[in-house]
Amino acid sequence: MIKIVNSWYSILKDEFAKDYFLSLQKFLNSEYLNYTIFPKEENIFKALNLVPIDRVKVVIIGQDPYHEPGQAQGMSFSVPENFPFPPSLINIFKEIETDLNIKCKNSGDLTRWAKQGVLLLNTVLTVRKGFANSHKDKGWEKLTSKIIEILGKKKEPIVFMLWGSYAQSFAPLIEKQHLILKAPHPSPLSAYRGFFGCKHFSKCNEFLAKNNKEPIDWS
Repeated sequence: MIKIVNSWYSILKDEFAKDYFLSLQKFLNSEYLNYTIFPKEENIFKALNLVPIDRVKVVIIGQDPYHEPGQAQGMSFSVPENFPFPPSLINIFKEIETDLNIKCKNSGDLTRWAKQGVLLLNTVLTVRKGFANSHKDKGWEKLTSKIIEILGKKKEPIVFMLWGSYAQSFAPLIEKQHLILKAPHPSPLSAYRGFFGCKHFSKCNEFLAKNNKEPIDWS
């Protein structure tokens, strides 16, 4: 079940040996055997596998994977090519287009961002079909908190986009050399309370340029 690139495995291997993760693995083995679980096992660590730790420039924290068939692909907010955009992703694209005065591609597959160093990290990496948050408090949060803490201690500046109170609860793990951008969640319930107009994408690119890093093409 741990199909993860060496750059992350070498840093997280101690976590994988801890009781909480062994217990999580036992739980997941049973879940995948008895229920439909998203994403597929080979995509559980896709977000990490696409962005080696030394290439992380931006972190966007999500909660748990989409729980309807065909949506989850192992990256927060992302859906496969040719799949209808979920409401939060629609709002993310709206803000990008307004903020940067560009047109986003007609694809919800955010692999194009990951390849530029955007880590699309859910804090819970699996979910049972049809049941949002069904794998909450099973151990994933300990692992992903450790990942955020490790990135938060890196000397190399990173941009952290924390949307909604849940994502913002991880801010204490992030040290001051990084840029922390906070806004309400982009879901239809809260996007009009400050996500629209937050200009996180232009602020991110300004920070990256100031630190001699290539800005992200958010289109």
